[in-house]
Amino acid sequence: MKNFKEVIEAARKAGPKILSVAVAQDEDVLKAVKAAVDNGIIIPILVGEKNKIIQIAQEIGFSLEGIEIIDVSDLRKATYEAVKLVSSGRAQIFMKGMVDTSVVLGAALDKSIGLRTGKILSHVAVFFLETYHKMLLVTDAAINIEPDLDKKKEILENAVDFAHSLGLANPKCAVICVKETVNPAMRHTVEAAQLVAMNESGEIRGCVVGGPFALDNAISKEAADHKGIKHVVAGDADILLMPQIEAGNVLYKSLTFLANADSAGLVLGASAPIVLTSRADTDVAKLNSIALASLHV
Repeated sequence: MKNFKEVIEAARKAGPKILSVAVAQDEDVLKAVKAAVDNGIIIPILVGEKNKIIQIAQEIGFSLEGIEIIDVSDLRKATYEAVKLVSSGRAQIFMKGMVDTSVVLGAALDKSIGLRTGKILSHVAVFFLETYHKMLLVTDAAINIEPDLDKKKEILENAVDFAHSLGLANPKCAVICVKETVNPAMRHTVEAAQLVAMNESGEIRGCVVGGPFALDNAISKEAADHKGIKHVVAGDADILLMPQIEAGNVLYKSLTFLANADSAGLVLGASAPIVLTSRADTDVAKLNSIALASLHV
């Protein structure tokens, strides 16, 4: 897929999925839900303060006829109710509305009603840029602060599984570090080499892993050639595995606000995809995320 229009069209062809929205009384969230409904991607269940939901819907021209609204004013209770809709099987996708991420993750990980699978939860962002020749996935920019080798492996596996759902049969994964050579004093370069070895031995499957790579060597063939890096992933990465959350978050926001990239994001590793967008994200970015989630059900 070359852009989010193609992602949305693929989601439309796959048929509508049921989306549970926690604390839905937010204009950008409801604009995104409306667009997803109009595109035939989802059937929503809106959980939150009913009067505010109706008021916002009227303001944006969103007809709520036939749409279920569960009236819960307390933010935490509304979030848990929205999660229960998914864990019980009534809904297939969980979406964060006007509520803090900590509340959303707390509900998703709740042992009694949550969406635990035993896998690590991780965030993946998807970008389409004019300066890159294909779709680019970045992980993890939002959830895991300082992942060790085992967590990096799980984060990568979540992203690879997600890439498969988007039609990438054998994605190229670049393990990003500050430099492209292994330095025993730099933990992330050592772990990059270990992840490559895991891939070569068959412990990490369904992808090709390369690294350590500095960012330029992962996404620029010219930069890789200039430094004599001949790996198949060099300059052609599908997935960028970031060393820790600061690097991931800075790259995510740089691509969004400086490069004007079209973007979307999901939380993976739960029993259902979680649309966990930032409050600063536009309704278009939220729509893109819903479309991606519907392809990953």
